[in-house]
This record gives sequence, C-alpha cells and structure tokens, in this order.
Amino acid sequence: MAAKTSRWRHATTAVVRAVLPVVLALVVAGLIIAAMGKNPFDFFWGVWKYGITGTNWQDSLVLMAPLLIIAVGLTFAFRGQLWNLGYAGQYLLGSVVAAGFAPILTPVLPGWAVMVIVLIGSVLVGAAWSLLPAILKARFGTNEIITSLVMSFIAEGVVNLLIKGPFRDPKVPAPQTAVIDGNALLPFLGDTRVHIGVIIAILLAIAAQFLFSRTAFGVRLDVFGFSPKAAQHVGISSTGMVLLLFSVSGALIALAGSVDVLGHYTYQRANWNPAYGDAVMPFVFLARLSPLASIPLVAFYAVFATGGILAAQHTGLNSDFLLVVVGLILVFMTITEYVGEKRRLGQSYLPAGLRATALQPFRRLGLVKGGTR
Repeated sequence: MAAKTSRWRHATTAVVRAVLPVVLALVVAGLIIAAMGKNPFDFFWGVWKYGITGTNWQDSLVLMAPLLIIAVGLTFAFRGQLWNLGYAGQYLLGSVVAAGFAPILTPVLPGWAVMVIVLIGSVLVGAAWSLLPAILKARFGTNEIITSLVMSFIAEGVVNLLIKGPFRDPKVPAPQTAVIDGNALLPFLGDTRVHIGVIIAILLAIAAQFLFSRTAFGVRLDVFGFSPKAAQHVGISSTGMVLLLFSVSGALIALAGSVDVLGHYTYQRANWNPAYGDAVMPFVFLARLSPLASIPLVAFYAVFATGGILAAQHTGLNSDFLLVVVGLILVFMTITEYVGEKRRLGQSYLPAGLRATALQPFRRLGLVKGGTR
C-alpha cells in the first residue's frame, strides 16, 4: 500500500511539475498582453478557435507530426547526456532531400518508391551529418554544443546553395525547389488534411518509449546517461554509444524535415527555417525525456502555435509573441528545476550531467550547493 501511495505521489508530482511551468507562462503571457492594452481572453479564445474548432484541429495535427519526431530525436541525445543542438540544420537537410530529389525521381519511378527513397535518404543524410560532432566528442572530448551548432550553420548554407543551384525550379522567380507531384506525397487520413506522418510520429514515440523502458539497450542508455565513466566500467562503449545516439538523433530530426515536406509543404524555399527544434525543446524536458509523455505536450504546442498565429494577428499582436511564451516556459521550467533541487520534489527533468549544466548559474550565485560531475 505504501509503495502504491509513493508511486501515485511521484506520478502526481511529475505531472504537476510538467504542467506548472506551462500554466505560469500562460498567466504571465496574459498579463503582458493586458499591459500592452490588448484583451488576453481574446487571444486565448483565438488560440482555441483557430487551433481546435471546425477543421482547424487538422492543421494542428499536421504541425504536430514534425514536432513530435524532432522531440523523439532530441530525447535520444539528451538521455545520453549529449547536447545535439544541430537540429535546425538536420531538419533542413532532411527537407531538402525530399524537396530536391522527389521532383527529379517522380518522372522515372512510381510515387510510393519516390516516397520510400527520399525518406530513407533523409534519414541517412541526417545520421551522416551528425557524425562529425559525435566523433569529436567521443574521441577528443570536444564540446558537442559548439560543434553541432557549427554543423547546423554549415548545413543551412549547403541547403540554400542547393535550392539556389541544382534543385532550383527555373519556372519560379524566387529561389525554390519544384513542387512535388501528388503521387509522391504522403497519403492523407480519410477525407482530412492530416497525412500519415502523424501516425509515423506517434508510432516512433511509442517505439522509443518501449526501447528506453523495456529493453537492455534502455538500461545501458540509462547507465551511460547517468555516468559515462560508470558505463565504461560495466563494458558499455562510450565511443559507440555517443556515435549511435548522435546518429539516431540526427536521423530522426532529418526524417521530420522530409515528412514535413512530403506531407505538408510540397516544396522548399531558400532561407526558410521554421525553427521547430527551438520551440519543442522545452517540452522534451517537461516530459522528463519520455517520448510517450511528449505526445500530449507537443500536441498542446501544436494547437497553441497553429491557433496562436491567427489569434495574435486578430488581437493586434506580432506573431513573434509565441516565442515569448516559449521563452517564459523555459524560464519557469528552470525555476521549477531549481525549486525541485532545493526541495527534492520528484525526479529532475534532466539527466545528472545536463542538470548540472542547467543549474550552474544558480551555483555561481550561491543559491544551490554542490559542484558538477
């Protein structure tokens, strides 16, 4: 009975700590809107109206597909105490593989074959692009934050060169790829605008959850994420784990870009970057690096982002206000992490190494005692 009570209390605390930063962020966002002379209730009603009601829920689900795949990809890296911050470049590489090669392959191959080839191609490109930061981290201990960001910057340049060069559609004045033929696009679910990428994303989240919680690999990953040195002592290859986690993370994020193009955009313009990774990262941590728990949180953000753009316009706000809300969630998530560290409430959002990095500013101020590993 005591064990059940303890598990219930732990689960309740985990839910509260995941939801509380979002609620506080929305409350503060409402106060900011009011301070700007606008009606916050009009904005939040607009989010519901344009994100859920009528057929707008379909647009939210379409957005949810790449967001959830990116969340799963980030979870692989973060659970191994690795910072893969090259998600923007990996996403764009995956999307340009689909947008660039699908129009070329469509005249000579069936649509289903084009789909399979570009999806596999995006996965391989994303995995390969993430190998350099992984190798530098595994062999030389190079900070992967810096190297993954640099690789992301290079990837964005490569993508723009491809769109303005060999992949450019000469029929359109602005640099963009040709529109993909409908036969090579992901099929829709019934009579909706929702494509099967949503199903792919949910299945990937479920599969990753099973892998983390029900397999020997999940145990090895937990050991490695807790302490790479301890992992070495029990025979877990640190080099192999870093390479594997970075590759899987990059592959999934690139897959998200390919799914987004094949299911929604159908082409890609130069200098385009939706910055999905920046938006979804707080929700990965709020889910405590659980792919299954990420599903409702990512779904919430998809609704908020879909409805929030039109709601902001109708309320007289700039659409960039959504980024302010994401920033507020990060702030309150950090505060909750600090309070949890002080009060020992529930499990931290982060593995030990990532938690030490997140709490470093508080340690410098003398608010949290203890050093990093």
